[in-house]
Amino acid sequence: MKIVGTDNSKNILVDKNLPKSRRKTSHLAIFFIGLIFGVLASRGIGLIVASSSVQDPVGVNDSLPSNLDYTEVENVYDSLRTNYDGDLKLQDIYDSLKIGLSQATGDPYTTYFTVDENEEFNGEVNGTFSGIGAELLSENNVIIIATPLSGFPAEKAGLKSRDIILKIDDLDATSLTVSEAVKQIRGDKGTTVKLDILRGDEQLEFSIVRSTITIPSVNFKVENDIGYMQITRFGEDTYELARTAADKFVAVKVKGIIVDVRNNPGGYLDQSVKVSSLWILKGKTVVEERRGNVTERVDRSLGGNILSGYKTVVLINGGSASASEILAGALKDHGEATLIGEKTFGKGSVQQVNEFPGGSALKVTVAKWYTPNGKNINKEGIRPDAEVKITAEQATAGIDSQKKAAIESF
Repeated sequence: MKIVGTDNSKNILVDKNLPKSRRKTSHLAIFFIGLIFGVLASRGIGLIVASSSVQDPVGVNDSLPSNLDYTEVENVYDSLRTNYDGDLKLQDIYDSLKIGLSQATGDPYTTYFTVDENEEFNGEVNGTFSGIGAELLSENNVIIIATPLSGFPAEKAGLKSRDIILKIDDLDATSLTVSEAVKQIRGDKGTTVKLDILRGDEQLEFSIVRSTITIPSVNFKVENDIGYMQITRFGEDTYELARTAADKFVAVKVKGIIVDVRNNPGGYLDQSVKVSSLWILKGKTVVEERRGNVTERVDRSLGGNILSGYKTVVLINGGSASASEILAGALKDHGEATLIGEKTFGKGSVQQVNEFPGGSALKVTVAKWYTPNGKNINKEGIRPDAEVKITAEQATAGIDSQKKAAIESF
């Protein structure tokens, strides 16, 4: 299973052509805070699980030995076993060794999952959860809010993308991993979690009541001859729901279409490609994966582009990651849409999930992805054609200046 997205979040893109053992429902990095993408958030924001085309590629680490010399590891283990004044569990030791191996990459998106973490990762993307509805990301050794999910407690309380978490209740969060932070923030419905947040130079405190988090992947409506399609994630049913919306838009002959992927952390790669195909001519590039300078895979539009030619605006913001960035980038590059809002998150690498006997797994970066025009957006994001921000006052008043700008563009 390959993933593209920001780490420590739940955004995932999955290719249904993968062997069954490599398919994952997640995510969306692909990790959410007791949010829907809780574990995904802890495992990588904006996950894209793609095909197995990059499995067993020509390696860039061929100079490393095929097997490790564990003499030094044994020395440390013997010293711990004989000297440590406390209880040690063998499984914890093994897990720590494997976590350490993944951390040797220095890549925040390469992560080892224990059995329990992998089960969470696989089970929390298309389900219902209890939490605050936010994605987390580890960046520069701090935990940040990657995406407050639309309509849920985190967003309603006022949390914003890029907020830094200083404390969770009375626990110092600056030394926590994303997974640890997720576990602290999640909890039973109706209970309260307190977050101390750093936003710029301002320190804020939020008390957020946990709730049941259930996210439909697509919502749509027609108002004033404009079709509005909100995609909250790219799940297994996203294309079918988006196709239903598209059929409705065509039937009533809308004058324009708004596609809202704000705070969409990502999802299945094949779903992003299929949704893009509602606009893009068959056979055109939607996304390209490269390992080094070698193109390993190109996903092309599948046809059925019934929305091509309709004036389309895609709404984006800092919480738009992974699969949503692929959709926005493809529609922009092919001239099928104008982008309004704020710069996207910027997750331009692809992760592959390798499962091991016993149920643990390694999510490892295997490639970078590029828009049809050959741009890798990692850390840069995709900039809108028209930048429109929502001020704190507008957010409090329920004024959506970005959507308003999109409507006024038709």
